[in-house]
Amino acid sequence: MCLVAEQIRGLEAEQLKRLEGCERPERKQVLALARLRGLGLGSAWVLVMEFFGWRDFRNRREVGAAAGLTGTPYASGESAREQGISKAGNRRVRALIIELAWVWLRYQPNSALSRWFDERYGRGGKRSRRIGIVALARRLLVAFWRYHEFGEVPAGAELKPV
Repeated sequence: MCLVAEQIRGLEAEQLKRLEGCERPERKQVLALARLRGLGLGSAWVLVMEFFGWRDFRNRREVGAAAGLTGTPYASGESAREQGISKAGNRRVRALIIELAWVWLRYQPNSALSRWFDERYGRGGKRSRRIGIVALARRLLVAFWRYHEFGEVPAGAELKPV
């Protein structure tokens, strides 16, 4: 366990070193995302470098689809049903944003997204909350994209002091 903790500290130090010596726009983007309470430097790094930094999204639907967080409808004749999420996007980003959705509920309880989740899925059972967390993850990823692209802080979200 000590070796893993040491390796993680080494990776975090490497990321900080890269950010300090860099004048590219990605540096500002990572630091801006990391200002949101509940988001660490590592999470912001992955979101910017693997998702937001290399592709221009035109709308929220493209953001959700690129992460594989959109629905997969099935329609044949009179039969129509939902088959769950597509999982056709970036697997690492999808796993990260679902983890961040749980963290968001803990560290941003007064945000509009957390209140939406509590109203819609908070009183439900375990299965309902797991379904709801995917919906929250999709909404959260779109909110991060809007913050990254347009500077719109998610409604009710707290920022860390500079």
